[in-house]
Amino acid sequence: MNIYVGNLPKSTEPDSVRLAFEVFGEVRSVNLIKDKYTKEARGFGFVEMPNEKEASEAIENLNGGDIGGRRMVVSEAKPRKEATNRYSFNYQRHW
Repeated sequence: MNIYVGNLPKSTEPDSVRLAFEVFGEVRSVNLIKDKYTKEARGFGFVEMPNEKEASEAIENLNGGDIGGRRMVVSEAKPRKEATNRYSFNYQRHW
């Protein structure tokens, strides 16, 4: 299961997130998102846990928990919406 983890301090390291989730089971990966230009942490990321029961338990227990003095937001990740280009136009010919 892919898990969204938000409201993280920008100084949060992937290892500290991994340790918090490993209490509940196997963690396949931790991906903290960074700004593509500044490379600065954006304060959220994703944790992949292969076992759904363990992942659900982690979500239930870690949502609202403290990490680095901030309350984490932990939930099942939603599928990413397809990006749209706000500068493209969708028009049809009418002739």
